[in-house]
Amino acid sequence: MKPQDYPRSVLNMISALKRMPGVGTRGAERLALWFLQQGRNEANQLAAALTTAVETVGNCPECGFFAEKGCRCTACDDPARDSSLLCVVEQATDVLPIERSGSFRGLYHCLGGKISPLDGVMPEDLAIEKLIDRVKAHPGCEVILAVGSDVEGEATALYLAEQLGKLPCRCTRLAQGMPAGAGLGHADAITVMRALEGRRGL
Repeated sequence: MKPQDYPRSVLNMISALKRMPGVGTRGAERLALWFLQQGRNEANQLAAALTTAVETVGNCPECGFFAEKGCRCTACDDPARDSSLLCVVEQATDVLPIERSGSFRGLYHCLGGKISPLDGVMPEDLAIEKLIDRVKAHPGCEVILAVGSDVEGEATALYLAEQLGKLPCRCTRLAQGMPAGAGLGHADAITVMRALEGRRGL
């Protein structure tokens, strides 16, 4: 006797949902069943939204953030932005935490990754040449390196600092240290070291 299971089309949907980041087998199954129980309308709306986004959204030709294909993003199109401040991030998704802080009014540059020879990612694989061109177009600007603090991020920051050191710009790095609301007992040695190095007067 064969054990009872979902129809093949439902199993295919669960398998497809499982490929999404952060969605496990149980989560994919719950989502699939929710769509089936909601009826055709919800599934069609999601399918239409996904198709439209994939077909119409690309990367800003200026900074690399998400934008409608063939258009610049809202930051690059905003004349109120300070073009003398350029924040360099690894991925387009890194822009949003900075934007949501409400504390930065400059422009962005998305590298498209970080230098990682073990993964086959070299400087020429990233949007570094474009960054250099943008800096040359705005002499005297400040370039804020907002890349990660892991080994690859540090290697990327050092490489960028070396390249930008040849240009008429000021190169800075995001401060690192104790997160708000955290105690020393929860911090690792590198975080404490960076917090001490970045201390300031009161």
